[in-house]
Amino acid sequence: MNLFDPLAQRSLTLRNRLAVSPMCEYSATDGVPNDWHMVHLGSRAVGGAALVIAEASAVSAQGRISPQDTGLWNDAQLQAWQPITRFIKAQGAIAGMQLAHAGRKASTLRPWDGQGPVPAGQGDWLTVAPSALPFAAGWPAPQALDEAGIQAVIADFRAAAQRALAAGFELIEVHAAHGYLLHQFLSPLSNLRDDAYGGSFENRIRLVREVVVAVREVWPAALPLWLRVSATDWADAGGWDIGQSVELARQMKPLGVDLIDVSSGGLLPHVKIPLAPGYQVPFAAQIRREAGIATGAVGLITGAEQAAQIIANGDADVVLIARESLRDPYFPRRAAAQLGASIDAPVQYQRAW
Repeated sequence: MNLFDPLAQRSLTLRNRLAVSPMCEYSATDGVPNDWHMVHLGSRAVGGAALVIAEASAVSAQGRISPQDTGLWNDAQLQAWQPITRFIKAQGAIAGMQLAHAGRKASTLRPWDGQGPVPAGQGDWLTVAPSALPFAAGWPAPQALDEAGIQAVIADFRAAAQRALAAGFELIEVHAAHGYLLHQFLSPLSNLRDDAYGGSFENRIRLVREVVVAVREVWPAALPLWLRVSATDWADAGGWDIGQSVELARQMKPLGVDLIDVSSGGLLPHVKIPLAPGYQVPFAAQIRREAGIATGAVGLITGAEQAAQIIANGDADVVLIARESLRDPYFPRRAAAQLGASIDAPVQYQRAW
């Protein structure tokens, strides 16, 4: 496999193996994307990526990470996404949507406004989780979801998927990573329940399974569905780990998941993560090898040769670019030039390429 080979995903074909990873912009009002999102996402489609995935967008107002998150819980948001997806597709890229619920990490200040939760009385809201355990010291305790609350979350994911389709997105990624609600159910460090949604591995993955099934019921069979996971909590003991991630991935493929987007961490504060170039790639490779499902690699991937080697080695099927895409929206075009490949440029830009 080569970085600039196409990749078939159901009825779609990615023009290469480079995708723009979802990156929160914390710039929406009432969940509605705006001109910033059009330029941010649109410029990366012009830049040559095969797939541009919009930021983690909340399936409910309660599920937002910050007050400035985008969402898909109402039709005003749906309509605001439509011109953005039209532009992305007009550039030859696929428009993807990441659906998320932040759980106990909701009601959080955006990074440039401070650290930690939104102060009480300043626009904060009640958060929910599998168990009433705060994310960290100084954070409010979330409300443990009851059965009705769990069913409401599932219904919210289903409805958001329907809106994503109407908004023009062609790929959905369900966010079950980075310490957000679905990840909170997966990990025994945040899920202390003793009902059907806690305890055993099968019980802890139940909500992820039910969300995926609900989304697949309304998401066309011709379109891809991805799942983002944190392969490990990086906990010293007792947390979610790569072995459980492999088994989760095995169970997701028959439910209609086409690719596991492999990240890590986010559940616990202050853990030691061995940051290094491509530090999460071995997790993507192991899941791909042992679960027999396509994977995406992400994390400190900053160079063309590095990205190309990941694909050539068979460690992943897609390379997702995040911070390097912030530094250079045209990274795929630069990578193609370095590797002797080519990407069709918009006619307006062809004299430069």
